[in-house]
Amino acid sequence: MRERKSGESAGASGRRARGELESDVLAALWAAKEPLTARQVLERLPGDLAYTTVLTILSRLHDKGMLVRHSMGRGNAFAPVRDEATETAVRMHNLLARGSDREAVLSRFVSELSREDEQLLHRLLGEQDTGRDDGQ
Repeated sequence: MRERKSGESAGASGRRARGELESDVLAALWAAKEPLTARQVLERLPGDLAYTTVLTILSRLHDKGMLVRHSMGRGNAFAPVRDEATETAVRMHNLLARGSDREAVLSRFVSELSREDEQLLHRLLGEQDTGRDDGQ
């Protein structure tokens, strides 16, 4: 076993950051036009992963309710429950809901936006305001 040199990151040792493999699997599924088998997902992932590793990740994502499973021959094919934009928005909303000071979190988030993203957010909020009919 090779020793890790001082200052060498875990990424250099071949280990992925926590949740990175799940993200990679979801990205492969989002990019696909149809449900994929574990073998098809494996072919789309970088690195030298075992088939059983990919199958385990797919099963975990299915158990979390993030994937649907379709019978395909003797195996299964998987597809995301939500598109990438919706999944990201759900994660952002969940993070915001866990914070104790929503105003501070939103303020910090907005202050870290690029100028282009800030302009886009203003435009989107303006469109939502004009589309409301609930008196707000």
